[in-house]
Amino acid sequence: MASVAVQPFSGTYRAQAVASSFAFAVRHSGVFRYRGSLSDVVATLRGDGDAVALEGSARVDSISVVEPSAMRASVLGPEFFDAERHPEITFRSTAVRLADDGRAEVDGELTIRGVTRAVTASGHYAPPRPSGFGVVAGLELQTSFDRREFGFDWQTELPGGGDAVGWDVEVDIDLLLKREDADAEG
Repeated sequence: MASVAVQPFSGTYRAQAVASSFAFAVRHSGVFRYRGSLSDVVATLRGDGDAVALEGSARVDSISVVEPSAMRASVLGPEFFDAERHPEITFRSTAVRLADDGRAEVDGELTIRGVTRAVTASGHYAPPRPSGFGVVAGLELQTSFDRREFGFDWQTELPGGGDAVGWDVEVDIDLLLKREDADAEG
């Protein structure tokens, strides 16, 4: 993507919680993808025309779990997210590339359970445009990682063989970003 011209971007844009999402999927029982999402997510995209930065966080206790309460307790407990000791997942970009053709690539540092790892996400970008509720932009990103890199080591073998929970986690982030009023005036 380095040969693609980068869109100029300036201003501060905040993710709109109702329209934005942070979702994940992991293979379960070797036959389906267990999907979930975090609803308490904040993100900010800032640019000065030359450099662009993306930062965000999600409250672990806002995770959706449609299984019984024992499953929710397990997911939030020490074998998985350890929400009591690590209540947030955070991300800070180290490079953001927004291409003229709408492609987006973001390098950064993802922190889960107090462990920080470099990740690269790619997807699509919709440049700022006026809407009925202000100037908005969009950013849709996908990435994946091996959950063991963040200390999610729990595993059990299925009775017929194979792992109960896959090691690869797919992450899908879709942000509706609204320009802050002070920026929109200038």
